[in-house]
Amino acid sequence: MENNRGNKNLGQAVIATENEHKLKEIGAILKDLHLEVLSIKDVGLEGLEIIENGDTFEENALIKARAVMERAGKLAIADDSGLEVDILNNRPGIYSARFAGENATDDENNKKLLKLLEAVPLYDRTARFVCSIAAVFPNGDAIVLRGECPGIIGLEPKGRGGFGYDPLFIVEKYNKTFAELGEGKKNRISHRAVALEKLKKELKARLKNR
Repeated sequence: MENNRGNKNLGQAVIATENEHKLKEIGAILKDLHLEVLSIKDVGLEGLEIIENGDTFEENALIKARAVMERAGKLAIADDSGLEVDILNNRPGIYSARFAGENATDDENNKKLLKLLEAVPLYDRTARFVCSIAAVFPNGDAIVLRGECPGIIGLEPKGRGGFGYDPLFIVEKYNKTFAELGEGKKNRISHRAVALEKLKKELKARLKNR
């Protein structure tokens, strides 16, 4: 992942995830900040178990960010994100990563989703990706922001890129799945990009006053 380790005057932020895909995506979006981006491995927290017992994306993101900040003593950024499908009463929601069970693979989660929607016509498969980003500072201050990306759930997986539900999620504006759009375009329009753009504005203002 790209960072700015060479400049010792930069601030530091720990991204609270061990998901390499998510780490790369967040790092790419934040790369133009004057901020040294670290993984939890960089600060010796690899394998840290955090109980995400919140009822919302916002609560879970804040739980993760606060736990990492308290242990690393640095600005910590965490997200909780997932898929909400209207006809399924916003499921899988906060259970998106384990929709098909604990330690479920992306393929297993996608297959379960398709099974639940197999009798549902395309126009009734409306959905949104949701991302809540939390940033917790060493002084205890916290920022929690939300981003969304609307779309529909396709009838079958398409595309080779992305991860999670990306091969099934058709972005309304492009009529292509996230997996078909490619990393660069996804990073500009995704739910995580929307939330991170909001966060960047907040962080830039704070970093100027360091």
